Amino acid sequence: MPNVIITGAAGNMGQAMVKKFAGEGYDVIGLFSPRDVIPAKDNSLFADKYAVDLLSETEVENTVRLIIEKYTRIDVLVCTAGGFASGNIMNTTAGDINKQFRLNFDTAYIIARPVFAQMMKQQSGRIFLVGSRPGLSAKNSAGMIAYGLSKSLIFRLAELMNEEAKGKNVVTGVIVPGTIDTKQNRESMPDADFSTWVTAGEIADAVYFYCTDKAASLREPVLKLYKGV
Repeated sequence: MPNVIITGAAGNMGQAMVKKFAGEGYDVIGLFSPRDVIPAKDNSLFADKYAVDLLSETEVENTVRLIIEKYTRIDVLVCTAGGFASGNIMNTTAGDINKQFRLNFDTAYIIARPVFAQMMKQQSGRIFLVGSRPGLSAKNSAGMIAYGLSKSLIFRLAELMNEEAKGKNVVTGVIVPGTIDTKQNRESMPDADFSTWVTAGEIADAVYFYCTDKAASLREPVLKLYKGV
């Protein structure tokens, strides 16, 4: 049975990934912040759950080692953990930028690095990082400088990982979602056109497709998942 590690598994996108991959017969290994509360109804979807600080290299590496010892391999990693902050250049400090780097880049890199090493050993695997439209293009970063800068590094990381993995069946993709249709976003933007938003389930469906045999020949995917312009 294939397995998948999902970080941020208690979040909106994380929960959708858990449900999708569990429904497709994967052993789902969920990584959570120690502060997260796991919905009781979702407990049966997990093969394993770990409370881990994604900003601690030692803690993450130990957790990955335990997973490898139990499952012998890692087939898929989906990194959904992260955070958002607004702010233009005038009111964004270096400290604000560093905080966003920690939330959006470090939480991805610290888990991706040992998982990538294992996938290189087994010569197969799929890693999905979450980018953003502000990270993809500077023109979309106005008013969210720190967030956009931190997410831009996700694309460079994916490029570097794919370069190192040439010749092996190890592929890193970047998810670029538009506004995600969540309860929180609807409450904060009640006048928005929700029909232009993408659901967490649609994102999970797309990520799963890139793990199937039908997508086996695809390399360096950037999954632009938004409706309209």
